Amino acid sequence: MTFENTRVWFITGTSSGFGKCFVEAILASGERVVATLRKPEVLAYLKDKYTPEQLLILQLDVVNDGQIEAAFAATKEHFGRLDVVVNNAGYGLFGEAEGVPLDEAREQVEVLFWGPVKITLKAVKFFRENSPADRNKYIFNVSSAGGYNAVPCLAFYSAGKFALEGFTESLSKELLPSWNIKASIIQPGGFDTRWKGDLRQHPQPPAYATPDAPTSQWRAFHETGVAGTGSPEKAAAALIKLSHVPVKELPTRIQFGSDAWAIVKGRAEATVRDAVKWGEISHSTNNDGADKETIIQSMASLV
Repeated sequence: MTFENTRVWFITGTSSGFGKCFVEAILASGERVVATLRKPEVLAYLKDKYTPEQLLILQLDVVNDGQIEAAFAATKEHFGRLDVVVNNAGYGLFGEAEGVPLDEAREQVEVLFWGPVKITLKAVKFFRENSPADRNKYIFNVSSAGGYNAVPCLAFYSAGKFALEGFTESLSKELLPSWNIKASIIQPGGFDTRWKGDLRQHPQPPAYATPDAPTSQWRAFHETGVAGTGSPEKAAAALIKLSHVPVKELPTRIQFGSDAWAIVKGRAEATVRDAVKWGEISHSTNNDGADKETIIQSMASLV
């Protein structure tokens, strides 16, 4: 089989969970993959099944600027093209905000936000300089339902994902339509991956250690060990399907899982309800003589 005209995917965080499933499904579909991870030996088994013409495995820690530069250079040298980038690397940091050391919180945001930002910007430049303008080019930034609706004990995880969503949404509105590049946000719900096993957890601060505390109830639910309702293999199939949708038709946010769909829909509806209920306060802060309806109509185009 010749791979010369097949697409090339660049995926981070491929050692397990979504990333590993994405790599396996894309290779099985006949396309090419640059699989990046901190410990390349984890994917050594794939070299027995796929040749270098289809698979390139690279060491990449998303907080290492030098490794990011090297990975894109290696992609260009090895495959000469790039079509889809998936920012998937990440982990969870669990504990009350007061109980999480700030150095760990900063590290969490570096991995969940700044790493994907740097890779996304490199991808846009790579696409613009190396890919035909009429070719569809995709950036999928993996967020979470928790990147739209925050929950207790994951404040810094949600902060990183909220920031990634804001960046991706703004960037998607900056890209020239003629470039045919789309940056989309994937919002998974609960999936049966190693995410929970890789969670970095901190003990509950004494001030919160009462049965009626919201975080006590959330910790109890968390300790039940309920597996996610989503299939990582089906998530991989969904991602591949999305990568064949014309970029001009893709939405900015896409939920994976009925739970994520319900959470995002419910949060959006709650935001609208609050805006309607408290609209009088909002409009009361306008300058004298400002026409409320004119302002509302002019702002609608920004959404």
